[in-house]
Amino acid sequence: MARFTPHTEADVREMLEAIGVESIEDLFADVSPKLDSELNLPPTLSEYEALRDVEEAARENDTGLPMFLGAGAYDRIIPSSVGAMLSRGEFLTAYTPYQPEVSQGGLQVIFEFQSMISELTALEISNASVYDGANAVVEAALMTARLTKRNPKVAVSAGLNPRYREVIETYGAEIVTLSHNNGTTNFSEVPDDVSGVFVQNPNYFGIVEDIEAASEAAHDVDALCVAVCDPISLSVLEAPGNLGADIAVGEAQPLGMPLSFGGPYAGYMATKEEFVRQLPGRITGETVDRDGKLAYVLTLRGREQDIRRARANSNICTNQALTALAATVYTALMGPEGLREVAELSASKAHYLADKLTDAGMRLRYPDSPFLWEFVVEMGDVERANEALLDAGIIGGYDLGDGAMLIAVTEKRTKEELDAFVEVVANA
Repeated sequence: MARFTPHTEADVREMLEAIGVESIEDLFADVSPKLDSELNLPPTLSEYEALRDVEEAARENDTGLPMFLGAGAYDRIIPSSVGAMLSRGEFLTAYTPYQPEVSQGGLQVIFEFQSMISELTALEISNASVYDGANAVVEAALMTARLTKRNPKVAVSAGLNPRYREVIETYGAEIVTLSHNNGTTNFSEVPDDVSGVFVQNPNYFGIVEDIEAASEAAHDVDALCVAVCDPISLSVLEAPGNLGADIAVGEAQPLGMPLSFGGPYAGYMATKEEFVRQLPGRITGETVDRDGKLAYVLTLRGREQDIRRARANSNICTNQALTALAATVYTALMGPEGLREVAELSASKAHYLADKLTDAGMRLRYPDSPFLWEFVVEMGDVERANEALLDAGIIGGYDLGDGAMLIAVTEKRTKEELDAFVEVVANA
């Protein structure tokens, strides 16, 4: 019996009898391939030796290089105070706050996160515990089907992040792709049997889309409009709720989260108050306790998510409070003016780089469409350009695979880095 296994021999015997096998080994009899020989493992190391090996391997990584990769995750400045708050013990152990009497700090963090998302999106209700942007998008697709009582069939802009599209397909929803002209979506093609119309703003190619046109197209066929928005962009663009969107979703990674090899991140999701009972996940509400003091509790959280899963709106159960805390601390520190400054710096630097690249003889794929901090440049050999950039100590843009590079510029990039990027790519 394993040292920390709580089951007695009688417990194990009872379970095996219920399953219908003789021993625990029988449970794994059909597992293949079977290993008949000894594992080829290195000699046992002491703790110090193991750490030394890990540090040696880590030194082979290139870290701290200027980065022009985007496509959904962005290399932004993160104030040190964000990490200081996350490292506090009460947050490091954050899990689902079932008992409000001992979870006031965690519940308040979720409440503040929801409040900030509602303010940014101009929608009354926001939830917590959506895993990431892709998860938020697919939950919105399923939510539109429940609200319209239609099959999950959605009209999706060609400018939607392809990773988000893949997750929608994984969940079995039917997708109708809307064409785009010069990088912006044509919303006149929406079929009349869809449950939702999706518009990403800025879209995957960095271009500002017309959310109002998407909303009108959706409502004309009695469908719902879902806006997929970068939260930083909402400091300089009109909020989706003010443009007719019914649901707003997105990736909260730009709000104080490091790239971290792709996660963990935090999605966000907001909607109109009338749709609150179809919103997945959980909502933290503000109330008062029996002494009249301010208190926070989980509100409108269906227990079927944990028990009767077949009846649940979704099966989102794990609490994403730690990453939501990062977003909350970052957004509170920056405030409206700080967020706007981040957006304006990123946009001005991106336009500077785009101008320099065109001066060097390269062509913007969508020269007549407005963009913020991400844009597409056509190049003869993107792979060669990225190899040359890496040799120069720069991480280049995303290879779209069709002779073009998707380039992201954040407030972090300096003029020297932008000029070096142009020089290397032009020479390559």
